[in-house]
Amino acid sequence: MADAEALAKAKGCYACHAENAKKVGPSYKDVAKKYAGKADAVDYLAGKIKNGGVGVWGNVPMPSQNVTDEEAKKLAEWVLSFK
Repeated sequence: MADAEALAKAKGCYACHAENAKKVGPSYKDVAKKYAGKADAVDYLAGKIKNGGVGVWGNVPMPSQNVTDEEAKKLAEWVLSFK
């Protein structure tokens, strides 16, 4: 998963997110906990990463990200790996 972490750093994910603490957005661990066990979690999060959204974690919007579908899926799988 080191390549996914490198992708997250390259795409600027760490500007708003951290592994263990809330920044502008939720921590990766909080996201993983919220979606643990949900069958569509990877596809759902990949869509949120690619297209952005607002309201799930408060009023601060997450803008759409400049990632491919494959990159969004890789990032979603990586985020969900946090325990």
